[in-house]
This record gives sequence, structure tokens and C-alpha cells, in this order.
Amino acid sequence: MSSLRTGCRSVKMMKTVARRRLVNVGPLQMLDRCAEKNPREQRLQYQLSRGSSSSSSSSSSRSYSSTPGTTRTTYSFSNCGRFFSSSSLGAAGEQFNLFTPSPEHEQLRQLVREFAKTHVEPQALESDRAEKFNHDLFKRLGSELGLLGPMVSEEYGGANFDATAACIIHEELSYSDPGFCLAYLAHSLLFVHNLFHNGNAAQKARYLPKTVSGEWIGGMGMSEPGAGTDVLGLKTRAVDNGDHFALSGNKMWITNGCLSDSELGDVYLVYANTGDSSTSAKENRKNISLFLVEKSFPGFSLGQKIKDKCGMRASNTAELVFDNCKVPKENLVGGLNQGTVPMMRNLEIERIVLAAMSCGIARRAIDAMRKYAAQREAFGKTIDSYGQIQDMIATSYAEWQASRSFLYRVARGTDLEAAGQRIDSDAIKLVATKMATRVCDRAIQVHGGYGYVGEYVVERLWRDAKLLEIGGGTLESHQKNIVQDLARSIGEGDLAD
Repeated sequence: MSSLRTGCRSVKMMKTVARRRLVNVGPLQMLDRCAEKNPREQRLQYQLSRGSSSSSSSSSSRSYSSTPGTTRTTYSFSNCGRFFSSSSLGAAGEQFNLFTPSPEHEQLRQLVREFAKTHVEPQALESDRAEKFNHDLFKRLGSELGLLGPMVSEEYGGANFDATAACIIHEELSYSDPGFCLAYLAHSLLFVHNLFHNGNAAQKARYLPKTVSGEWIGGMGMSEPGAGTDVLGLKTRAVDNGDHFALSGNKMWITNGCLSDSELGDVYLVYANTGDSSTSAKENRKNISLFLVEKSFPGFSLGQKIKDKCGMRASNTAELVFDNCKVPKENLVGGLNQGTVPMMRNLEIERIVLAAMSCGIARRAIDAMRKYAAQREAFGKTIDSYGQIQDMIATSYAEWQASRSFLYRVARGTDLEAAGQRIDSDAIKLVATKMATRVCDRAIQVHGGYGYVGEYVVERLWRDAKLLEIGGGTLESHQKNIVQDLARSIGEGDLAD
């Protein structure tokens, strides 16, 4: 852990110090690392659960899955005949930390936390009140920290991080300014990450360097005035006109939809229906395609900047209008009518990092209420002496820790290359977003009248937290998805790990 004391100020510096990529590390790989660093762990023996029952066997047959963080074989562990303790899964002499499972993750957390404290926090209140996106500060996440392409390969200027690292970034930024973090999410995940996994080489070469550096600001157009939770019920259509597609329709609630009251963002990934107009509405739900649309394309305009939002006011939200927008054929991402899988895969990671934002918000609210309660006096005692206040603080802490543990367990098992992780991404967002709103509500209650005014941060946190119960999928849609997925798995037996 000595590298943590180097004071890394960017991802590039982190990699210079560590020279190891951030990847999902399964328990067996972590044990191998521990054994290299700690001779005490070299005594540890692995045994196949279906193999020899002798705890003293010295055989070590290990099989790793291609899916990060998983194995193809179930193992039991023994250490000189004693039951294995997971506390030794960390570096030599250190306990394993689910929230920062490697020195590189710890470096990243400290890097983002320091940046947020020094640069994001001081502007948060002003940006909220002015409903203004801090474009210049946002660009520094790319130019100085190298964090605008967190899960993009180094070939395109990205950091090549895993889902755990993405959660760390969103949690730490949201502690100071959830609205600023939401703009970061829309750019780095909904555009950059989406294009990296679904675009072709030419598309990635054209757009990723500019967006990863912060030169261009990107976003994603999926929601419509009549298609929010019903994401496949898109009315925006793209018609093949020979040498180009003609895109027509409206997109609503688009984060980074504008940079100011009158200026569009630079580039967007836009979902549109590309089915035949004679095809039934039910069949056309499957005919979704994804397009790269630049702000300079003819027929593309800013409908309106959506103002007077309850929360997330430090990020810009807009309506985008496409009036026979001329999109070059080479800007079709993936195949024609092949946009549904990329959409669902991106929704999964989006929901996980939205849960991370919720955990960051809750942590800030708990910090605020515990500090206030320790100073505020009533009837001759600080209010944290009273059971009602203790209940609100203690319950909030317990719920936050439970949600955070679930979050990082889900992140650790997330395969960024594949879809099919819907149930856990839905479940963690369902749990964490509701938790954050409850915690912020309690924080206001602990602050009393002071919690209801902008002088204290808790009212802003509550307003920001509420959106996370809606954006990226409503609570009700998550409940529906979870029950449907559980119903499909009934024939597979009882729930297990």
C-alpha cells in the first residue's frame, strides 16, 4: 500500500506508479497475490469441493472463468486444517476491503475525493441555484484526471477500469455534487462507454478521443415525451434515404442535452425505430437502431432547456428535436434493428452507478446529520443524546452500509462485455435509491427548520436523491423486472448465491 502515499493527481500517474490495470479480481486471483506478498499465506491450500475431502491435500487445481471475478469451479478453503478466513484476502497485513479491493482502487478513491473536495464542492451550491452546468470544471475530469472514459481502453485515451472503479467515481463525486455527477454519468457511460462497446473501429477512432479528453461533451437520446419507462415504445423514426438516414422525432429529459440555454452538446447516441411503417406497432418494438448524431447535422436542433427542476440542477436537461435530420450511413452504430441489446446492456451499468450515486448522497447526508446532532443543543443536552435522533442516525447508517455492500458486490461481479445482469442491477437501484431518499428525509428532520433551507446541504441532497428513484428506470419498473426474472428462474431451483 506504499504507493498510496505518492499523492497521484491523475489516472496516468496512478498507472505509472502501479503499472497494473484495474480489473475484476476473483477471490482465487486475490489469494495468489496475497501468497506472493505474504509467506504466511503460502500455507493456504485449495481443494476442489468435489475432489479429495482431506483438508491437508497439497494439490492446487484452479480453473478461472473468462468472466472477470468468477470461477468455473466451486472451491472450499482450508488453512492448515482450519476454516479459511476471508479477512486475509487483502494485501499483506491488510484486511480485504469490498469497497476498495485493490491499492489501485484506493488510489482512485483518494484521487476523486480530493478533486471533489477541492474543486467540485466549492461550486456546488452556486451551480444548483443558477441551474448551471460547470462546463470548464467538467472538462478537467478529462484533461487533468483522465476520467472521462473510465472503462474505455487506453488505446482511445481511457483508463481501462472495471465496474467497481466506476462506482467509486460516481460515489465520490455525488458526495459533493450529485448534479455534476449526473452530467458525468451521461457523458462517460451513456455516450463514451456505450460507443466503446458497440461502435466500429472508425466510429471509435473519430469520436472517442474527443469525448474522452473532454473536448466534446456527449449524451444519449432514449427517453421521449411518450416513452420513458416503456423504452421500446419509441416514436422517433429513422428512414433509409439511400445515402443517409432521415431522423425525425423528439427526445425528452436528455442530460447534457445542452451546454447552455441555447447551445446543444457536441454529439449524441440516439435510439430510433427503424422498422417498416407497415409493420405492426408490436413488431416494430424490436426494430430499434442506434445512431451517432453531431450537433452540426442539418435538421437537428435544441427544443428547450428544461428549467426549474426540483433537483439535479447542476446538470442541464433538454428536449432534442429531429426534423428529417440527415444522418450519414456510416453513423449507424451496430447493425440495422440491432439497438435493443446495446440499450439493455447500457441500462444495466447505468443503474449500478445510479445506485453508487445514491450511496454517495446518503453518506453525505449521514455526515451532515451526525455532525449537526453532536453540536445542536436542546433542553441542556446535544440532540444526539435523545433516542428519536439516535434512531434516525443509526438506522440511516445501517441502511447505507447494507446498500453499499450490495452495490459493490454487484459491481464486482459485473461483466462489462455482456448483457443479462438485469436482476441485480434492478435490485441494487431499487434498494439504494429508496435508501438515499429516506436518509436525506431523516437528515432534514434532524436539522429541523435549518434542514429546510439552502444554507444547509441536506435539502439539496434530498432534491437530488429523488430523481434517482425515477431516472434510469422507475422504482415500479425495477419491481416488475425483478419479479419477471425471478418467475423465469423458478424451474432452476431455489435461490442461491
